[in-house]
Amino acid sequence: MTTDTARTALRTRIHDLDALRAFALLGILVVNITFAATGFSMNVTDPAYDSWLDDAVRWLNSTFFGMKFYLLFSFMFGYSFILQTQAAARAGAAFKPRMLRRLLGLFALGAVNMVFLISGDILTVYALLGAILLAMRGVRDRTALIVAGALYGYLLLGMGSSILFLDTSSYFDHASQLAAAQESTANLAGGFGSVIHEHIAILPLYSLSQATMQGPTTLAMFLLGMVAARRGVLVGLTGQEAWLRIVQLVGFPVGIVGGAVYASIGANGNTLGVLVSAMTAPFLAAAYAATLIRIVHSVRGRWLGSTLAPAGKMALSNYLGQSVATLLIFTGVGFGLVGQVSPLEMMLFAFAIFAGQVVISRWWLERHGHGPAEWLLRWFTNAERPAWRKRVEH
Repeated sequence: MTTDTARTALRTRIHDLDALRAFALLGILVVNITFAATGFSMNVTDPAYDSWLDDAVRWLNSTFFGMKFYLLFSFMFGYSFILQTQAAARAGAAFKPRMLRRLLGLFALGAVNMVFLISGDILTVYALLGAILLAMRGVRDRTALIVAGALYGYLLLGMGSSILFLDTSSYFDHASQLAAAQESTANLAGGFGSVIHEHIAILPLYSLSQATMQGPTTLAMFLLGMVAARRGVLVGLTGQEAWLRIVQLVGFPVGIVGGAVYASIGANGNTLGVLVSAMTAPFLAAAYAATLIRIVHSVRGRWLGSTLAPAGKMALSNYLGQSVATLLIFTGVGFGLVGQVSPLEMMLFAFAIFAGQVVISRWWLERHGHGPAEWLLRWFTNAERPAWRKRVEH
């Protein structure tokens, strides 16, 4: 690799990959914070917060955040998978055992996260689906794209059939859902044992969601990210590429309309709304990514890429850190604000937590080569203890 090429690759990593990861983390936090801040986080609205402002914030959240940012994060996982293969090749290490250790480490961290810190988790899902990606790493790009399309076809067929032929009204009894939400809120407001009980109790429902909708779309994004990395889609970008503008022109109207339909007809409480969102959310996620890339490569927006990059480089630590922060702020383990914050306040908390992570990430990486969770996972993956402190050159 020439010096110029190396510099281009480094610049691309800083302004594109890490900035995109950080941006995705913000969106994930805005959605996930409800699982710690209230038991009313799925299909029923908290009657204590039913003003027009509360409804408007929930609508905006579902339209612009719900089901979008985990897709972008999943795409980046697939993209990084190829970078991991290249890193193993440079190190002269066998990729398969190295990647299996990495996936096992992710699964262990995810299990701790979803039992002790927050309801639900993506790391365990990434570890399991990452094993499928590992098994498919030798497939041609065309095959990977066909499988990704087939996964979305499965969603269209499965969810479409349930809309047409199944009466699901009995599954959405408002009174029983209200009682369940109140019980969840009470559990989260209790001690550590009560919180853990709530996290475990939600796992069957979370697993069903993964198997029927989020899992297939996540794997599809893995495959798309893998193909994109093979073709160097994010390498050497200037922000002026015509295809970025096309993605924006198509992605924003399709994604926003789909998100608005999803939000307006009941979000997760309406199967048709979920299906519409599943089919249109990738367009909005892609438009977000294209917009951020164009911004961070502009003269006026270059600072944004440099600001976000450290948080993205520490994405694993920050993802787990978000769980710790929401546990301490909202549950009975900490300040116990669960059930006492409005939808707007939840969103403000999310942005405040993320802003703090941006500052802390920059401070941390000035002194260390990796985030704490990345350092631990790297040690387990490579079977070699990495340096804890960053070397200071004189």
